[in-house]
Amino acid sequence: MTIIDLYGRMVAAGHWRDYAIRMEADVAVFAAFRRTSENPEIRIEKRPALSRKQGAFALIAEHGQTLKRGHELHQVLAPLERRLMRLVRD
Repeated sequence: MTIIDLYGRMVAAGHWRDYAIRMEADVAVFAAFRRTSENPEIRIEKRPALSRKQGAFALIAEHGQTLKRGHELHQVLAPLERRLMRLVRD
C-alpha cells in the first residue's frame, strides 16, 4: 500500500505515468515509468533472500544503479519522498 500511495502522489505531481509489477520466485519488482515506451525510471525490489544481509528492499535507478538498500520500506523510499516534496514546492 505504501508503494501505491507514493505512486499516486507522483502521478498527481505529473512525474510518473505508468507502472508495472513483476513477481518471480526470488524477487518482486515495482517499476515506475515516465512514459510507457521508456525504461523504468525507478524500480523498487524486494528480495527476501537478502533480508538478513543488506535488507530485503532496494531502490534501483533507471540505469541499474542501486540508490538505497535497507530492511524497512519507508527508509528505502525516503529519497523519492524528498524528491516529491521538491516537486510540489516548485
